Amino acid sequence: MTNHMLSGQSAFAPAHTADIANALANASGLRIEIDRRRGRGAGLNPSGRFETEQREAFDDGWQTLEDLPAFKTEVQVEKPRSIITRNESPDIPFDRSINPYRGCEHGCIYCFARPTHSYMGLSAGIDFEARLFAKPDAAKLLERELAKPGYKPRTLAIGTNTDPYQPIEREWRIMRQILEVLAEAEHPVAIVTKSALVTRDIDILAPLAKKSLAKVALSVTTLDKKLARSMEPRASTPEKRLEAIKALTEAGIPTSVMVAPVIPALNDHEIERILDSAKAAGATEASYVLLRLPLEVSPLFRDWLLRNYPDRYRHVMSLIRSMRDGKDYDAEFGKRMKGAGPYAWQIGRRFEMATKRLGMVRRGIHLRDDLFVPPGGAGVQLSLL
Repeated sequence: MTNHMLSGQSAFAPAHTADIANALANASGLRIEIDRRRGRGAGLNPSGRFETEQREAFDDGWQTLEDLPAFKTEVQVEKPRSIITRNESPDIPFDRSINPYRGCEHGCIYCFARPTHSYMGLSAGIDFEARLFAKPDAAKLLERELAKPGYKPRTLAIGTNTDPYQPIEREWRIMRQILEVLAEAEHPVAIVTKSALVTRDIDILAPLAKKSLAKVALSVTTLDKKLARSMEPRASTPEKRLEAIKALTEAGIPTSVMVAPVIPALNDHEIERILDSAKAAGATEASYVLLRLPLEVSPLFRDWLLRNYPDRYRHVMSLIRSMRDGKDYDAEFGKRMKGAGPYAWQIGRRFEMATKRLGMVRRGIHLRDDLFVPPGGAGVQLSLL
């Protein structure tokens, strides 16, 4: 049998140093043909790490691979028992969060949440972008949890795993329902997104912000349209994100910019430009996160890098490993977000100098938690008198 993937034209010139790695990826049978994955970030769709069987594409002589349809977004309903997730990580400034969706159609190749799809028996590759899970009962679950006796309000972070404003939110509107519950309870909320769709909910966020109960962070990874479309294929364009910062700020909603992730030799030269642009749009707060490549994210990112920037592959990966103790990723608390070593120090210093020059603060906006009113409406089981 002849491997079907090898019959396609190689993305690299024969003399290129990345040619061997590219050939291995093709020969593995894991790389998906471009017509099937158009508009997606990942080029691979390997089996989940918990699966006992591994998939491999090959031509059995019947030419059936050529008839496979393109990947289309499918949404399944997930019915969790609770909606608030708690954590004790010292690297993040919140202890509770909500994820309205599992998987993300934005398809950001670097997304550190990709490995979570393995818990569903699915791939961290294209499955993560195309086979999504929605939680339509999220608002009712939230209302019930906020009404529990003894609940103590603290800022709820939304968008820290998968984006609550990914394209399917236009139809499902789960995030908006969650905000309506939080607004009714006067509960603090912090949102992270890379979608301009967040401006749809200004009518809810602005009154919350007026009471110091809401803030929004827009992730701006690059100002390069070509890089953004390749790296974050279905996310809002950089211009739309900056316009969203402006619209939110003009509505009185505290807005910050996240330069995340910073990728050495790919977008790190844009740090100052991104901060300048965000400041001009109205952002008052800023933060950054170094590229993280846990578990399946590493091979997916490396394959993307080989396909799109083969000339930079070795340099990018060398710098990443120089900041990760010689590995693709180091999950140690205190290091996983910012890295270590001279190059990581340089990135941190540049960010510090730029934010100081622009008068931007880091995590300086504090939200109130003393206005909270426990819900008592639909979906809440009232205590017996």
